[in-house]
This record gives sequence, structure tokens and C-alpha cells, in this order.
Amino acid sequence: MKCRTLLLLVAALLMMTLNVQAAQPEVKTNPPAATQGLYVPILLYHRFGPTVADGMTIKTTVFEEHLKYLKENGYHVIPLQALVDYYLKKGPAPGPKSVVIVADDGHKSVYSDMLPLAKKYNVPVTVFIYPSAISNAKYAMTWDQLKILKKNNFDVQSHTYWHPNFKKDRKKMAPAEFEKSVTMQLKKSRERLESQLGGNVDMLAWPFGIYDDYLLKKAGEAGYKATFTIEAHHATTRDNVMKLPRYLLINADQGKSFARIVEGSAPKRNIAF
Repeated sequence: MKCRTLLLLVAALLMMTLNVQAAQPEVKTNPPAATQGLYVPILLYHRFGPTVADGMTIKTTVFEEHLKYLKENGYHVIPLQALVDYYLKKGPAPGPKSVVIVADDGHKSVYSDMLPLAKKYNVPVTVFIYPSAISNAKYAMTWDQLKILKKNNFDVQSHTYWHPNFKKDRKKMAPAEFEKSVTMQLKKSRERLESQLGGNVDMLAWPFGIYDDYLLKKAGEAGYKATFTIEAHHATTRDNVMKLPRYLLINADQGKSFARIVEGSAPKRNIAF
């Protein structure tokens, strides 16, 4: 009798617990950033060619494979400015499967190899340029070539004036000298690009991906509204517009490796300068 009473009591308590749980309102957890309307990889290239001349060179055929993969798998290459506008609350969030393509430095192969393929696949590109090399260094483009890029869906933005290593400069320069150098690198680049090409230069790619709070502050003071690092993850709502991440691509990023980068499942690759 006691056992039967105990069983009935346990059953009653169980029913009460279930009823209380059923009456509780559903608790919704925040979905990951990928489902909140922003999950965009920024793909960074440097130079192209028929063979891999160095660690920053990607075969032109591999670059075309990348563009073909994006097209065949429903990705949409959007202007970098569209992504920045979202962060600045000047535009909507980029749609699903959006991708951004950029190139650093101003190597002449951007004109000879990248431009024809960008036109063929009708994709926008942003190039980050350090003006000291333009129409000067043998490896670099000319101002006339940059003007042609601008007429063909390319945007031209700043990569400082001569691509310094700010980490090394800080160690070897006195504080006042370093500050003067940083100010020159940031301002002179903007001024030269705008005077030669017209348009508004207010985006900056950090040379070697090197930045810190001080450099971010100086960039803001110099008129930049967005800056870019070399950190291998997608741009999401958690990121700051003054330090947006980019994937540094190498020639080995082919096939499944490239697919994983674009979808956000690639293993982390450490880069140190």
C-alpha cells in the first residue's frame, strides 16, 4: 500500500513538472552571425602569372578557376564599398553568398591578367595601391593603367604611400619621428591617389596586415572610414569597420581548399610579419 501511494505521488509530481515546462515561453537563442544577414569573405590577391614566381603569386588559371567556382555555385561578387556602406549604416546588408574581391600593391599583372578576367566574369574589384611605386617601379602599374581599371569596375584605395612595416619603424624611430612618418604615409597616399585619379579615397589596407589602436586612431584622423587587415575569417556583424578581415590567398588555395575558404570552414592559417 505504501509503495502504491509513493508511486502515485511520484507520478503526480512528474505531471506537474511537465505541465510547468509546457507553460514556459519558448526561449529563442540568437542565431550565429551567418544567419543574421552578414557573412562575407573578402578575398585578397596580390599578383598573377603563368607560374608561381613567389609566395604571393597565384597562377592566372587558378584565379579564373576561383571566378568560375563562384559563378557556378551561386556566389555574388559585390563591391567592397557595398560592404563598407552596411557597416556605416549607409546601405543594406549584403545578400546571402556575397563575396568581395580585392588586390593589394598595384602589381602590373593586376592590369595584364586580373582585369581581363574581371571583365569576362563581370566582377567588381577594389585595388589597394601604394602610390610611390606607380609609374616608377618596374613591377608596378602606371597611372594610365589605373585610370583604365577605374573605367572597368575597379575601385582604387590606399595601401599607404610606400608600404612601410610599421612594427619595425616603431622600434627604430623616436616617438615623434614615428608619428610624423605614420601621418605622412596615411595622408600623402590619399592625396596622391585623389589628385591622379579623382574620386574619394577613404579606405586603407594595412601593409603586412600590421595595425594597433594607435594606428587605427591615426587612420581615422587622416580621413579613413574603413581599414582592412589580413585575418582569415568572414566579415560579420561582430567586426569593426576599422579592422575588417581578409583572406590572404595563395596558389595552393584550389579546389576544396578554396571552397572551404569561401564557405568559412577552412582551417586557420597563421601569418606573421
